[in-house]
Amino acid sequence: MKVSKLASNLVGSEIVKIGNEVNDLKAKGAKITNLTIGDLNSNIYPIPSELKKGIEKAYNNNLTNYPPANGMLSLRTSVSNDLKKRWGLDYSPNDILITAGSRPLIYAVFKTIVDEGDKVIYPIPSWNNNHYSYLTTANAVEVQTKESNNFLPTAEDLRPHLDGAVLLCLCSPLNPTGTMFTKEQLSEICELVLEENKKRSADDKPLYLMYDQIYAMLTFGSEHYNPVSLFPEMKDYTIYIDGTSKCFAATGVRVGWGFGPSLVIDKMKALLTHVGAWAPKPEQEAVAEFLADDSAVDTFLDDYKQKLNTSLKELHKGIQDLKAKGFAVESISPMGALYLTIKLDYLGKTTPEGKVIDNSTDLVFYLINNAGMALVPFSAFGNDKSVPWFRASVGGCSLDDIKDCLPRLEKALRDLK
Repeated sequence: MKVSKLASNLVGSEIVKIGNEVNDLKAKGAKITNLTIGDLNSNIYPIPSELKKGIEKAYNNNLTNYPPANGMLSLRTSVSNDLKKRWGLDYSPNDILITAGSRPLIYAVFKTIVDEGDKVIYPIPSWNNNHYSYLTTANAVEVQTKESNNFLPTAEDLRPHLDGAVLLCLCSPLNPTGTMFTKEQLSEICELVLEENKKRSADDKPLYLMYDQIYAMLTFGSEHYNPVSLFPEMKDYTIYIDGTSKCFAATGVRVGWGFGPSLVIDKMKALLTHVGAWAPKPEQEAVAEFLADDSAVDTFLDDYKQKLNTSLKELHKGIQDLKAKGFAVESISPMGALYLTIKLDYLGKTTPEGKVIDNSTDLVFYLINNAGMALVPFSAFGNDKSVPWFRASVGGCSLDDIKDCLPRLEKALRDLK
């Protein structure tokens, strides 16, 4: 039996593989602090009550037929207004596209811009750009980033690769690290994109920037910057990815939005009419109402962010305490999103059973079984398995879960020789 070459060579998600192992062990009664999935435990982090009531009302009002393919006008108008108030971005409802979460948008950006063999640039670690590049037969150029720059690319990192590229993929706050571009870092990259596009003729495809800011509302003291606010002329080249999934703890509600140049957004609309990736109508209606209620949005975000930040700080403190005790660990102070970046420099060590920890995946499964703690290695985000850095996502567990796992982590690391 045969399938397409694309399907035959498609690589599954390492995060899902780790998650399946965790779920199997938990089903057998194991106690595991699951820091793998970029999701929210809805019992700890429920969606805003006003949003929930709005969804229920919309279903009761029988808003259960097809929505417009590009999204309901009420929601696109609310998004347009919110972009203006929150970020000073001026996009009309016609230049906003609503989909079932952000993934269809990212796929549509790739399919709309990238032809077979076109050069696509993205930093590593980063989420899923390698898979979208494969799905669109792109020539993927992966740019290694450094701890010294919080695993974010600099203009100088990117400069050697821009010639002939059609798409640059950036995200801030970044999945998997939770780190954020400074104004200077992002400005230098924008200047580079503008400089590159000035070299190109009208017959050349521009260098577009896909800017994923799905975590933009989840920041802890650091300011979120975006390309068009810094350089209005970037509006011709920037396609934004955004939505409700993370900022409103609404990962299962499935309402995302993209916005950018009319030409690109119109082609993305046309593409997705054949995919049927629209968000459910009741959820769109409810998000439109909630997003327009500034007081409700701010009240929810204040409480939600405080809880996330407390968990991130607790985990960061625990790693720093281990470092102070002489363990080969490190973590980067949380800036945004749900994630803490952790270094566990224990590759090459031997377990009490005599098994060598050859790579980061080995260490992940060792910690699952011996520390009751599940992390995601940076190899799930494009890095080599020799890289001893990991993503910890705090959205799926309680503060007590985090506190409980730290002594277990200490013992498991101490047992490695």
